[in-house]
Amino acid sequence: MPRPLEPVGQTAKVTLGISFFVLFVAAWAYATLGGYVSKTFLADPITMLKDGWELLTRFGFAYDIAMTIWRVVGGFILAAIVAVPLGILMGAYKPVEAFFEPFVSFARYLPASAFVPLLILWAGIGETQKLLVIFIGSVFQIVLMVAVAVGQTRRDLVEAAYTLGASPQGVVRRVLVPANAPEIAETLRLVLGWAWTYVIVAEFIGSSSGIGHMIIESQALLATGQIIFGIIVIGLIGLISDFLFKWLNQRLFPWRLA
Repeated sequence: MPRPLEPVGQTAKVTLGISFFVLFVAAWAYATLGGYVSKTFLADPITMLKDGWELLTRFGFAYDIAMTIWRVVGGFILAAIVAVPLGILMGAYKPVEAFFEPFVSFARYLPASAFVPLLILWAGIGETQKLLVIFIGSVFQIVLMVAVAVGQTRRDLVEAAYTLGASPQGVVRRVLVPANAPEIAETLRLVLGWAWTYVIVAEFIGSSSGIGHMIIESQALLATGQIIFGIIVIGLIGLISDFLFKWLNQRLFPWRLA
């Protein structure tokens, strides 16, 4: 048995990660191809791949994927543009935190899906409604997590900056932001994963394109192979974006401690 918290090598890490997926697919194939689970409720891996290929070649599923990615990226960027500066201000200035924190703490518990009916009334069923669902689901989480990170900046760094003659604005610009940039980037990476759940919910209702739209149509047809393929596509895109975020963070913030 390995020791608690003992790190593993990169090769072992990759091998273990791939092993789980291999075992998972093997168990799935055994249950479905062996006849233990009805294909009406769970398609086997081979059927899923055939249905997925048909979606891509005959039904334009690539367009649905592109639309979903665009919605996630658009809504998430809008949320980050608003949330990151506000979170920095809340973490740096206690009066700003006292003013906004109660509302932000209240709003972050409100499920974004609950706003879908209202947003349809306000913005219709077009792209604006879907972007707003992602925005509402992401913005308050980012604000609070950024504020907490900035508020926990080491005080010795701040005091050293004042000793060297920095102004309050200079402390924010030259100490608080650089010191917490890696943590802010990590916050954005985590919330981006949540944004995918919001966009799928938004596409379930009043949408004519997107992965969520395909899934809800397949559910009506009991096409579980197509549903599973859509879910897997979401996971793969999320996994790729997660690795890209990690790679970019390492390049942009090399001073981050391991």
